[in-house]
Amino acid sequence: QLQLVESGGGSVQPGGSLTLSCAASGSTLDSYVIGWFRQAPGKEPEGVSCISSDGSTNYADSVKGRFTISRDNAKKAVYLQMNSLKPEDTAVYYCNAHVYDGSHLRFLDYWGQGTQVTVSS
Repeated sequence: QLQLVESGGGSVQPGGSLTLSCAASGSTLDSYVIGWFRQAPGKEPEGVSCISSDGSTNYADSVKGRFTISRDNAKKAVYLQMNSLKPEDTAVYYCNAHVYDGSHLRFLDYWGQGTQVTVSS
């Protein structure tokens, strides 16, 4: 079974940068769409970015031009480079792996435990 572990969170000043990593074990990531989600205190979860198995990417409007998602299937890892961070980026960031299991006619979703990102002066 796929397991995901996020790392790289921390505290930075506005305008700073962080790179989040999502490391997988138990399976390869090749077939999965990998997404980054975040949840700020008192707010609904928000999709931040995703990358498909063919490398195509998508970003929330709030992070376009500042965040970059990438994947390294050989290392079974996905990264989220975050630049020009703003206080409103403060949240717990979660990694999600999503795939369609055609053998069982179902979608599979796996989540990491999350990593805290705090942007504050």
